[in-house]
Amino acid sequence: MSDEDRCTIADATRPATAEGPPYAECVLCREPTEYPESYKGITLCPVCEWQEAQRTACSG
Repeated sequence: MSDEDRCTIADATRPATAEGPPYAECVLCREPTEYPESYKGITLCPVCEWQEAQRTACSG
């Protein structure tokens, strides 16, 4: 098993991206996300999503 296999969540489900407005708000910064407003659950904008991934990434 490689390091990448241990750090990747292969079964994680992502919400479908919205085809147009209205977009859901990011729960951290309240900027528009790429997800539809009707999506139930935690939505993050691309910037916050990337930052969260950096915080939870494997340290090696």
